[in-house]
Amino acid sequence: MRSGQESGEPAGDDCSSRVALTINGVDHDLTLDNRTTLLDALREQLGLTGSKKGCDHGQCGSCTVLLDDRRVKSCLILAVTLGARTVVTVEGLAGAGDLSPLQAAFIAHDAFQCGYCTPGQLCSATALLDEVARDWPSAVTWDLAAPVQLTDPEIRERMSGNLCRCAAYPNIVAAVREAAAR
Repeated sequence: MRSGQESGEPAGDDCSSRVALTINGVDHDLTLDNRTTLLDALREQLGLTGSKKGCDHGQCGSCTVLLDDRRVKSCLILAVTLGARTVVTVEGLAGAGDLSPLQAAFIAHDAFQCGYCTPGQLCSATALLDEVARDWPSAVTWDLAAPVQLTDPEIRERMSGNLCRCAAYPNIVAAVREAAAR
């Protein structure tokens, strides 16, 4: 933490706290109302509007980001609880001016229509590929002793927390499959 201030320590009144966050590789020192969700901090304090506010109840996945490389619904997490943790949003997935292989595959397979859910889908799919690379089983993994095979049912299960109101699911599965093959 900077300035000797611990994350979540009161910032002068009982309703706000200072928090140091690393978002997309950039350190931020913010004073936030204790009730501010990570999603609201990203969108309203930092101007990172890629993550969308859909249901605001953790049910749709449009706000999905990576927290220490694991997917989370940012609308359910209080920002003041995240000191010394790393957050990656859709804006942080690509390299300097280049698309990530997953982003390129989403475009190639038309894996989005209105695009509202796409940032959350991309973050979730990024975590999915990491889980498979680590051989972490899912609820549909058949043989727990064998390396995880990225089948269509595996992709669907691992992406099940992200809804697409335009029904681009077959294209999303194809995009994830292509990105995994790279």
